[in-house]
Amino acid sequence: MNRTAQIIGTSIKQALHELRANRLRTFLSLLGVTIGIFCIIAVLTVIGSLERNIRTELSSLGSDVIYVSRWPWMDEGGEYKWWEFWRRPGMSLKELKAVQENVKDAQYVSLSLRKRTTVKYNDVELEDMTAYAVTDYFDKVQNIEVAQGRYLSTSELNGGSNSVVIGYETAYELFNTINPIGKTINFLGRQYTVVGVLKRVGQDMAGSNFDKALIFSYYAATAIIDTRSLNVDPTLVIKVAEGKDANEVKYEVEGALRRVRKVKPGQKNDFAMNQLSQISARLDLLFDNITLIGWIIAGFSLLVGAFGIANIMFVTVKERTKMIGLKKAVGARQRSILTEFLLEAITLCVTGGLIGIILVLILGMLFSSSDFKISFSFASFVLGIGVSALVGVLAGYIPARTASKLDPVVAIRSN
Repeated sequence: MNRTAQIIGTSIKQALHELRANRLRTFLSLLGVTIGIFCIIAVLTVIGSLERNIRTELSSLGSDVIYVSRWPWMDEGGEYKWWEFWRRPGMSLKELKAVQENVKDAQYVSLSLRKRTTVKYNDVELEDMTAYAVTDYFDKVQNIEVAQGRYLSTSELNGGSNSVVIGYETAYELFNTINPIGKTINFLGRQYTVVGVLKRVGQDMAGSNFDKALIFSYYAATAIIDTRSLNVDPTLVIKVAEGKDANEVKYEVEGALRRVRKVKPGQKNDFAMNQLSQISARLDLLFDNITLIGWIIAGFSLLVGAFGIANIMFVTVKERTKMIGLKKAVGARQRSILTEFLLEAITLCVTGGLIGIILVLILGMLFSSSDFKISFSFASFVLGIGVSALVGVLAGYIPARTASKLDPVVAIRSN
């Protein structure tokens, strides 16, 4: 046991001595391993961080929310037939009522319609704002929170009143430091009274940006917008009751909508049912492909690095031929010589791997922000060290075996 520890210690010392004595040669040899491990850890770290951030956003938005409209978010197993989707009948109050009455596991159901508009207050005018015409419970299905004032009441929503809740950025750009509550703004050709301001949240994965939003009654919108037009796409938003299976509720919703729309058995749905989990699944496939590309790039770098390490180990064997001969002359076994050079190769590769990991840590901390938080995985670091050690074994075995097979007499006489 003591002899094994001595061999390990000596091998590590020899490797570190090589690092110090031949800095440029060693640096160039380790560069391939460093780049390879950097690619592996960087790809795993970025992909892992993206996945965690997406999972966090999905949980905040609610993976138990079903969106029903004309347009599917993804292709339906083939070409994306937009010309067919565009001509589908839009969601309406009829579909809203059908789901409310027939789907018992739908906790909240709301109908919303998005419309680009220009909003005015006195001399201030903002273009490209999104007006959301909604029915009751929209705040429940979208987890909307109010920072100032209040949200629209049920009577305001069902009565088609001229009350409106505005987004954080909309409020700031229109009113700056003025209190917006009670002020009158103009959009879609009508005047509305501001009753609340939303908390700042940013754009979500469903494409909604409530910071630049105007939320008002759907019933008020029906008087000024043709909700049956092909140019608008009302969306039915359904939140699944807590503890219920979203897929089962999805089937119930599908059945209720097919009945109310009189879709015959065997016919395709004339509506699309979307969930945020679909985006997550598609992104998972994309991330897998990116990871594979990262491994391929890393593989080539590690291959180059392995040749570099093998080269430096052959040179080391040549430089220490006399020393090897002396060791064997005084009783050193082939296994001891083999282990010594193999451990030296592993130490060099692990050193290169550690440099790659340190670079990932430095760059990760520099580029991490509140918008995109980079998280590091201990498992990825362990994998990086393991791959480095494996490259060391593969690159160092032949030079180490060559050293262990040297004839002591010939080795001592060598120049």
